Amino acid sequence: MTSKLLRFAAVATFLATASLTRAAIPPAENLLPADTFVFFTVPDGDTLFAASKVSPQMMFWNDPAMKPFHDKFMGKVSEKFIAPLEKDLGVKVSDFTDLLHGQITIGATVNGSNGHDDVPPGFVLLLDAKEKSDSLKTNLTTLVKKWTDAGRAVRTETIHGQLFTVVTLSTNDLASILPQRPPVSEIGKEPTVAKPVDIYFTQFKSLLIAGNAVKVVEPIIAHLTGGNAPALADDAIFAADKLSQFRDAPTYYGWFNAKSFFDLISQATDNSDNPNASPFAANFQVAKILGVTGLGGLKSASFALRESREGSQMTLHLNAPDSARNGLLKILALPSKDANPPAFVPADAAKFSRVRLDGKQTWAELQKIIAAMSPNGLAQLNSVIDIANSAAQQKDPGFDLRNSLFGNLGDDIINYQKSPAGDSIAAFANPPALTLVAVANPDQVIQAVKVVASMVLSQEGATPPRDFLGHKIYSIAMRPASAANGSAVPGKPLLLSSSGGYVAFSLDPGILEEYLRSSDGKTKPLSQVAGLSDAAQHIGGAGGGLFGYQNQRDAMRVSFKLLKNAGDADPTMKMFPPAFRDWLDFTLLPDFDQVAKYFYISVYGANADTDGINLKVFTPRPPQLN
Repeated sequence: MTSKLLRFAAVATFLATASLTRAAIPPAENLLPADTFVFFTVPDGDTLFAASKVSPQMMFWNDPAMKPFHDKFMGKVSEKFIAPLEKDLGVKVSDFTDLLHGQITIGATVNGSNGHDDVPPGFVLLLDAKEKSDSLKTNLTTLVKKWTDAGRAVRTETIHGQLFTVVTLSTNDLASILPQRPPVSEIGKEPTVAKPVDIYFTQFKSLLIAGNAVKVVEPIIAHLTGGNAPALADDAIFAADKLSQFRDAPTYYGWFNAKSFFDLISQATDNSDNPNASPFAANFQVAKILGVTGLGGLKSASFALRESREGSQMTLHLNAPDSARNGLLKILALPSKDANPPAFVPADAAKFSRVRLDGKQTWAELQKIIAAMSPNGLAQLNSVIDIANSAAQQKDPGFDLRNSLFGNLGDDIINYQKSPAGDSIAAFANPPALTLVAVANPDQVIQAVKVVASMVLSQEGATPPRDFLGHKIYSIAMRPASAANGSAVPGKPLLLSSSGGYVAFSLDPGILEEYLRSSDGKTKPLSQVAGLSDAAQHIGGAGGGLFGYQNQRDAMRVSFKLLKNAGDADPTMKMFPPAFRDWLDFTLLPDFDQVAKYFYISVYGANADTDGINLKVFTPRPPQLN
């Protein structure tokens, strides 16, 4: 009797589990058509929103101190976007945003387009309401009724046994929220007018499916009803990326099929069959550019973000096998070398980056790219170098720019900057910063830089070099800058010096002199900043050839000062489009100390392996929020 009960329980458990499995909506890659070339997905909306509520960014945005700025900004968003959308489409946005509990996916497919015809790429939207399935059904029914009553062109079609509603939308339907472009016209032809678009949508169990073509939505329904249509998951390139990039349940992720997309745009710009095509345009066909820059060797790109108690981590992967890399991809594939902050980088640095870029190899690759794109371009570059040599050889017969500059380049570039020295706009725009370039012969490099600078601007009035602790500091005159009132302001001279195998470049004498005296051992190094070492471990350390750091609290403190003091006529406001400046009332921002607890530090690093190039960014949770 006991054994029968156990068997019954086991069968019941199996059937219940199987039922739940069948009821679950498959992940995006198992639903999307095989020709999908880009998509973004949130596997579970509930998980995302739960993580967002306790994320430092959302806590900052919803802090009571931010309420005046927050409310005005969101009011403008509602006024300019949400309200017109609700009016045009007859739908309340909140009726659908309240249903985002499961999968949220948007994607684009080739959809049979060859770039020359009138067939547009396909677009798809998937929203899983989970237990709110009945509410989704009610909202869709209400929406269709409103459209029908308003006289919109609405019909139904059955696709793979599933009833779809089809609504026809013109550009005028979305005129209030989308930028409008004038019709495209060519000489001797009628202007091209945008055609109406059919939107197909349906509800399958708890899933809303919407797309702009039958070819887009048909495979999705086939996958949901047991059909065997190819899916994105069957793509070999995607399968490899999924295995390496999308494991461990990322909060959200995205994928881009570079090969498929590049093939599409190459066809769109191929004018080889057009007898009237410009020979100049033929020299710059997309396929040719992709080949010579090396981007044609990129198979795919993917990213994933993961939220945890420790912080937020984003990973980016470029699928570019070692054997196929050339051009830019070869340059970006850095060697596995130490990129930790050297001891001379001070602890009060607000930003730091170090890249182990091989200067000689980079110069060689860039010349190859220029030559492949335009042999005449390389000839012009060499002509400029020869002119520089001729001018410099009048004083130094042995001078050769190629050897003195490019031939001396090493494999190490370091940059760091500090907080602005003052509260003026000019101080914010030009914080103390230093760039160091590793070279074999610093004196030759400095001389080469001076020669190049003299070709751009006369150096007759440049400040003579001065001695500092046994080092010479050289000045290069720079072009005058323009003040807000249009008057000319003398440009800060570019300062050069050398120490420790590096040539140092800076516009700030203080940070340059600090570097030159750093060998005295009195500078607390950046490597000892609290939390930096632990954060670096989350990105695999700093041995991949690239490492960077930012003190986010310091950066935000500076930004708050800059923005709160910026008036309507201030150049700072020009960073924002005119239509949005009224939304961003920075005078409503609180004192930064009220929200400083939401900001801390961030680090990033990169490495290359046989499969591709990887970039990781980690932002640890601020200690004050733990």
